[in-house]
Order: sequence, then structure tokens, then C-alpha cells
Amino acid sequence: MVDNLDTKSIEHSKLHIQKLLLLSIAMIGTMTTWFSMTAVLPELIELWSLSSTQASFVTIMVQIGFVLGSLIFAFFNLPDRINLSILFFWSAISAGTSTIIAAFVVDSYASALFFRFITGIALSGVYGPGLKLMSTWFRIRRGMALGFVVGALTLGSATPHLFRIFSLGSWELVLVISGIASIVAGIIVRITISNGPYPLPKATFDAWAIPRALRHKPVRLANYGYFGHMWELYAMWAWFGLFFTSSLELRGVENASTLGSFVTFVVIASGFIGAWFGGIFADKFGRERITVWSLGTSGVIAFSIGFFYEGPVWFLLLLGIIWGISIIADSAQFSALITEHGDQRYIGSLLTFQLAVGFTLTAIVILLIPIFESMVGWRFVFLLLVPGPLFGFVAMLRMKSEDKRRGDDS
Repeated sequence: MVDNLDTKSIEHSKLHIQKLLLLSIAMIGTMTTWFSMTAVLPELIELWSLSSTQASFVTIMVQIGFVLGSLIFAFFNLPDRINLSILFFWSAISAGTSTIIAAFVVDSYASALFFRFITGIALSGVYGPGLKLMSTWFRIRRGMALGFVVGALTLGSATPHLFRIFSLGSWELVLVISGIASIVAGIIVRITISNGPYPLPKATFDAWAIPRALRHKPVRLANYGYFGHMWELYAMWAWFGLFFTSSLELRGVENASTLGSFVTFVVIASGFIGAWFGGIFADKFGRERITVWSLGTSGVIAFSIGFFYEGPVWFLLLLGIIWGISIIADSAQFSALITEHGDQRYIGSLLTFQLAVGFTLTAIVILLIPIFESMVGWRFVFLLLVPGPLFGFVAMLRMKSEDKRRGDDS
């Protein structure tokens, strides 16, 4: 009898891990479309004679599209009313198709921005719904699972920089490969993943669901922590490559652009380790604790990395890797906190709302970076990011204190 129960438990665990791996592979494939054009910015800057501000909009238009799509999805509670596998499938297909079409149709800066906007809208049906879908497969180890998925997202975001190295100078090829990866990812999810054994209750349309949820202090603080985290994250991902390349060029390093792409891939991809182990430690030691550690570490590096701009390349790379690990280690935990403290009927909408506001902030700071760089140079440009992790750090310390107080009261 015990042997049968143990065997059933092992099979149950294997099924969960299988779904986690499949969704993570799909997330990698889909998220390659996000930075597909950002990775080839050096080519586009030369092709269309773009200024730094114009170049920033190549990434910002994805963020704007994502925010608009997320707000529409959240307002109509679509992630809580539509089959998540179907929503992910069509969103991934749309993101991939728009990216492939862009490779063949885009012939100007304006048309590039249009297709980046469409891709952003499509990706709003991937990120939040994907996290909710994974939440239905894990309850006890949810932090680990969501951390692994966010790690996969991180790896997917880094992969276009790797595609660029082997693209033989063709920016169009980078887009085509990214688009195909997204389409394949959508098919994987549609065929292999459905709602898990811990489904969240279905919702009816309620325009006041999100304002009502935000009156709950733990939900509010989790959002504050996430917003501080997002002020830093995507701006670092978007601009670290040019920061590092500029440092190499200052030293007269040959093939600085190619080496910069490889280093950017390594730095961003290292976040996979941070997100995964961040989830494991969060399940064991507490989500608030890991977010405080992560925000504190990344904030310190954002403040200090510029002082080593002309230092040894290996040390700048080491700081970049530590930054890449710490900057994403907490990301999934803000989502996990929402799934634990929010109204269970509207978790998908709450996650999508959290993402929408967070990505609005990313668009603002991505735009501000080149403006700030023109004033202080690449050496100190990342000082602009420091207020984000500082704000999030304070919010999560408050949440940690609230949890301790509730524990003492009980």
C-alpha cells in the first residue's frame, strides 16, 4: 500500500516537473521576440542613422504594446475567463508572426516601431497567463516553479544577442529565427499543457476587481516592490550591451560589438540561475527575505558598476554577472505573493495589471537612459536606476515587518 502511494507520488511529481520544463522551453522560445530587434540595434543605428533616443524606442514600443495589451486583458479579466493554453498559443503565434513579417517588410524606422508595438501587444498574452498557468500545477513549491519560468523568460530575452553572433551580419535573420521560435513555443503549449490540478476559480467580468484588491495591504506592498524592481530590470537589459561595448571601445578592443553581444547574452542569461534558485530559497526562507536580498544586491551594483567602467574587463564582467543574477532573483516572487494574497478569482487579472504598471515604468526609464547618458556619459548612466531597487527594498522590508507582526499576533 505504501509502495503504491510512493509510486503514485513520484509519478505525480514527474508530471509536474515535465509540465514545468515544457512551459519553460515555450517561454524561452516566445520571449526571444521581445529583444530580437534590440539585439541588432548597432546595425539599425547605422542603417537608419538613429540617435540614441530613437534607438531606445525600438525597445520602448514593445513595452508600450505590452502595457496596452495587458491593461485590456486585465480590465476584461480575460486571463481569468479564457482557457490559458489557448490564450498563450494565439499570443505566441501572433508575436512570432509579427516578428517574421517585420524581417521581410520593415524598410524604415517608422515601420519597425509599428511591428515592435504589435509584438508587444501579443506578448501580453504570454507572460502573465503563462505564470498563472504554471501556478495551477504547483502549490507547495510555487516559488520554485515560477522562478524557473521567469528564469526561462530571462534566457529567452538574452538569446537574440546569441542569434546576432551567428547571423552573419543579417539583422533580418535574427528576427526570423526569433519568430519561428515563438511559433513553435505556442504549438508546444497548446498540445502539451492544460490547466493543472490546482485550478484557480473562474471569474466573471468585474471592472472593480483590481481597485478592490489593491486595498489589501500585502497586495499593495507586493506591487510596490515589483514596481521598484522593474524600474531597474529592463533598462539594464536594454542598455548593458552598449555600456559594455562602449567600455571595450574605450580600450581599443577589436570586434568590441560582437564581444559586447556575447557578454550581454552571458549577463542576462545568468539571471536564469538567479530566478531559479531565488524561487527555491524563497519557498524555504520566505519570499520577502529573498526580495530584500535581491533588491539590495542589484541596487548596490547599479550604484557602483560605473566606477569600474575603465577597470579590468574581467572584473566588469564579474559585476555584470552578479547583477544579472541578483536583478531577476526576486521577480517571480512578486507574482507568487500576488497568487497567495490576492483574490483567487482574479489572480490572472491581478498579475496582468502588475505587469502593465511595471512595464510602463520600464518604458519611461529606457527612454531616460540615453538622455541621462548624454549628460553624464556611460560611466555613470546606471545611477539613474538606483531609486527603483531602493523603493522596492523599503516596500519589502515593510511587508516583511507586517508578516512578522501578524505572526506574533497569532
